[in-house]
Amino acid sequence: VFSIGKIGDIFAHRFTGEEFKGASNMQHVDLTLDALRSAPDGAFLFVNLVDFDTEFGHRRDVPGYAACLEQFDARWPDLEAALRPGDLLILAADHGNDPTWRGTDHTREHVPVLGFGPGLAPRAIGRRASFADVGATLAAHLGLPPGRHGTSFLPAILPHA
Repeated sequence: VFSIGKIGDIFAHRFTGEEFKGASNMQHVDLTLDALRSAPDGAFLFVNLVDFDTEFGHRRDVPGYAACLEQFDARWPDLEAALRPGDLLILAADHGNDPTWRGTDHTREHVPVLGFGPGLAPRAIGRRASFADVGATLAAHLGLPPGRHGTSFLPAILPHA
């Protein structure tokens, strides 16, 4: 297990494996790329890119949020190139945080979820009933038994036989 960003803090440093913390989203992307290069098969990386939330979303900084997205988009090819066959990257937010909405609270009930990896074709996973579906999908990918909550969307993104 590799925890990057504030993951260790979120989970009280319990079962968070090796923890790495940078000062920005781009440093966390760099740490993620380093971990992808050194991770053994079956490793689990959990990454939090907190700048979207704390630096721009809650502050309702639309230009800053847009620039942050552009920085991340520019790094996407690096992440894509670092993935190995059998890897699964799930990109999601933990809550809505529309930088154009009034106030500083979380917004929107639904967040985007993208499952990506070598050999996985783009397919819609539909509207999910619960964020627990992300956990159920990760468990299925790692060969773990299903938990009590969530439904895996892994069958929707695997190549059809």
